[in-house]
Order: sequence, then C-alpha cells, then structure tokens
Amino acid sequence: MSTPFIRNHQYNVIKKQTEFLLNTLRTVADRSVLETVRYRSATIIMEAFPDLTEQQQQMLKQITTCETAYDFQRYLSALEPYMESYPTITVKQIQKLFPKNKKLKVPDLSSIDFRYVTYLSWIDIASNKLFIVYPFKGQFLGLEGRITPTHKKGYCLFCNRHQELAFFSVKTKPANASPDNYSAIGQYVCMENHGCNQSITDTESLEKFVLSVRK
Repeated sequence: MSTPFIRNHQYNVIKKQTEFLLNTLRTVADRSVLETVRYRSATIIMEAFPDLTEQQQQMLKQITTCETAYDFQRYLSALEPYMESYPTITVKQIQKLFPKNKKLKVPDLSSIDFRYVTYLSWIDIASNKLFIVYPFKGQFLGLEGRITPTHKKGYCLFCNRHQELAFFSVKTKPANASPDNYSAIGQYVCMENHGCNQSITDTESLEKFVLSVRK
C-alpha cells in the first residue's frame, strides 16, 4: 500500500518543474544545458521535502528521465497515489471554528478533492466575508474576515502568482485589550481559491498570516 508523503503544495512544486523542464526540452538543443536543467529541477523538488526515504528520492528523481509530454504526465500520475490529503474534516468541526456565525454557509465537502487542497476557504457573498480553515500541528485554525475585490492584478500573499486580488482584512484583539478594542490585519489574496490551491508551492506566508491574526 502506498504511504502518502506528498502534500498539495509540494505536488505543485513538482508540477511546476515538469512544466519548466518540458518547455526547456522543446526549446533548447544543447545537451549539456538540458542536463543542467534536469539536475536543477530535481534539486528544487528535493528541497521541497524536509525528509525523504531513499525510495521516495528515487521516485521523485524519475523526472530526470522524462523526455516527452507523455513521459511527464505518466510521472505525475505515478505520484498521485502518494499524495497526502487534507485532514478529514466535518461540517460540525467547521461550525465550531466559527461559533458566532449561527447561519454559517459551509461548502459541499463531498464535492472537493482534498488531495489538492492546502487550505480550505470559501466566500459568503451575502456578507462579503472570506472564511479559511487551515490544518496546523494537528488542529484546525479558522479565520474569518472582510473580503474586498480590488479589480486589479497583483501577487497573492499565499501562492505568489499574478492574479486578480482582493483585500482580506481580519479583526484581531491585542493581548490584554478591552473587549471593544480591536485592530485589523489585512493582506492581498487571490479572489479564486481553487486556482490559489493549485499554485501554492510554499506554506510559510500562509502560516505566518494565519498565526499573526490569531494571537
């Protein structure tokens, strides 16, 4: 039985390198340059994983043997059984993360392929609010904040791709502050979370933001 070890953002790193390497193979004829690019792509993939067994390393290094679009697709397909899914979560668990929202609208969890999810999120259009659920060290962290479309393109804090952005503002309460004393922390994020989840290659910025607004 396959032991999952590839998280969604790591799979995105692999996917990005397959696209880059395939494009290089199509446009560069110099074999020495190609071998350098192959080695670099494999190195970037390895660096995305803190710990790998020898077998896992050999599996990932197969990218260096790919020549055609079919080879790269077969390589990615072979890795899919090893993808580590977003932790199992229920509607009740999500509702408990947002106790003040009695009429919380939760997305249809059965329609989501959680292998390709780094963070779960959805927008409540009626209230102009964005909800994020992120698994961190064995627990789920929930964020709720105002979402304001900018109608402009820029770089998303979470996935760092150039896309249409929205300003996500989350209210926070400073330590030892009075009940009515709130501040807000905001960042520019993707309007469309599916594409963001398909593009995120590093969770550091996402985690920093989640933890900063939960202090």
